[in-house]
Amino acid sequence: MAPDPGRCPCGGVPDGAALAACCGPFLAGEAWPPTPEALMRSRYTAYALGERDHLFRTWHPATRPRDVEVDGSLVWAGLDVLSADGDEVEGTVVFAAHWTSGEGRLRQRGAVRERSTFTRRAGRWMYRDGRDVTA
Repeated sequence: MAPDPGRCPCGGVPDGAALAACCGPFLAGEAWPPTPEALMRSRYTAYALGERDHLFRTWHPATRPRDVEVDGSLVWAGLDVLSADGDEVEGTVVFAAHWTSGEGRLRQRGAVRERSTFTRRAGRWMYRDGRDVTA
C-alpha cells in the first residue's frame, strides 16, 4: 500500500495531519521541534523523504557522524510511537519504524525498533543516540 501523499510520513500530529502542518516546518528550518517526540517524528520524516540536512542538524555534535547517509533502497512505510517521556533536559522515545525494500518476490519487510535518547543543547532538542530494542 502506498503512503498517502497528503499525509505527513510520520503519521501526522494530530493523526493524519499534512506534512505542511506537521513535520514540514521543521525540515524546512522554519521551526524547531518542541519535544523529543516531535523531533523523533521529524527525523523519521527526514529519513522517509531523504532530507539528510535535517538529520545532520538535529544530531547532537558529540555523537553525530561526519556524514549522514540515507538508504535509498528502503521505503519507510509507517511509524509507531510506543512511548515518550522525559523532563526539561533529557527525553526518550521508543518507536517502531516500518520499512519495505525490493519488488515482487524479492520484497522484504521489517522494522527498526529503537529507544532514542534526546537532550537539550542551547535550548533545542537534539538526537543523542539510539539503542535497538528488538525483542
